[in-house]
Amino acid sequence: MRSVLILVAIFLIFSFIHYAAKKKKPFKRAFLSMLVGVLTLGVVNLISTLTTVYVPVTELSLTVSAAGGIPGVALMVLLSAF
Repeated sequence: MRSVLILVAIFLIFSFIHYAAKKKKPFKRAFLSMLVGVLTLGVVNLISTLTTVYVPVTELSLTVSAAGGIPGVALMVLLSAF
């Protein structure tokens, strides 16, 4: 439940940032930026058999990938590699 509230807060913050930057469709942009992060986490786990780097899908990893996007997933990959 707490992670859902965190994700909603992140979504609203991203929407406000896009709105303040005068971007068109700030909610759509915020949703897509969060979706790209989560999809990147999925791709990393799909190719884990080739790279032997696996990031477990937990509430924390989903929150980091949604909030951080590709750099957040890259950070988790680097941390799990060492």
